[in-house]
Amino acid sequence: MKGRVTGRKMTKNLIMHSSTHEATLQELIKKIPVFAEVTRISELPGGLTNSNYRVDTKNQSYVLRLSDDATSLLGIDRQNERINTRIAGQAGIGAAVICSLPDENILVTGWIDAKTLHAEDIHQRPFLLPRMAAALRALHALPAFHQDFYFPSVRKKYLEMVVNHHYFLPDEYLHLEKRIEELEGMLASGPEPPVPCNNDLLAENFMDDGEKIWIIDYEYSGQNEPSFDIGNMAAEIFLNDEQLRVFCDAYWQKHLPGKIYRAMAWSVIARFGWVMWASVQEAISAIDFDFRTWGLKKWNSVLPELQGDRFGEIAENLKKYS
Repeated sequence: MKGRVTGRKMTKNLIMHSSTHEATLQELIKKIPVFAEVTRISELPGGLTNSNYRVDTKNQSYVLRLSDDATSLLGIDRQNERINTRIAGQAGIGAAVICSLPDENILVTGWIDAKTLHAEDIHQRPFLLPRMAAALRALHALPAFHQDFYFPSVRKKYLEMVVNHHYFLPDEYLHLEKRIEELEGMLASGPEPPVPCNNDLLAENFMDDGEKIWIIDYEYSGQNEPSFDIGNMAAEIFLNDEQLRVFCDAYWQKHLPGKIYRAMAWSVIARFGWVMWASVQEAISAIDFDFRTWGLKKWNSVLPELQGDRFGEIAENLKKYS
């Protein structure tokens, strides 16, 4: 789920943050056979595109995801999500799909007994990076996902919505898009073979059970080049250059400078594009969250790189290692 809200507490009672959810969730649960003997329902932290609940029964625990139709404006295809979640779950990379109610936008998965990672965990425990790289290699080795995901097309759709509807647009954004298009053109001239990608690798989409690291949440999943997953992850977790090098070396299992610069380029493109995601969400989402500040954090991160020497360094090395 793109961008998580953290800090909500689980309680013994059913919690809602939407009156619509409060009115419908109990009725929806009655339609799901595995929830015949529910003992507890608790809201889970996170979710700017859906609501997630832990549902405990006498025998097992599950995660129930309740989505909103409006998220289709963000390019989220719930059928694609269900199919790809099932592929990842069957391979033991992600949570197993238990059932789904497409008409009600419900997806039920198994509960993973593991620690949800956060950016600070990864910065404080650098040994996690090679383990995360191994998990990502396993994801990318799965059978093909249902649809393709090409971020330059996705970000342009977001930008089109923002411009057409006069949503928030930072100063210099349209002017600097030319530099983004330049990077995208370089990457497109020598694309990597597409593999099954998550395409939204927040730190919180990695879970560590002590033996292996799981990868969850396949809303934006699809066939894409692996360096996008790596670069977008680096952007979300705010990896520095040395951390990115460690991750890339572990992922590719050798030191390939060209792959590192390719991930850097995708990191720039991703941060630039998700700014428009935030502007769309600010306009359409019913969730009480400061999307403007979230987007500006991305913008203030990428702006100096596009205006300074960093852009030239990345572009020069993309050409060098192409």
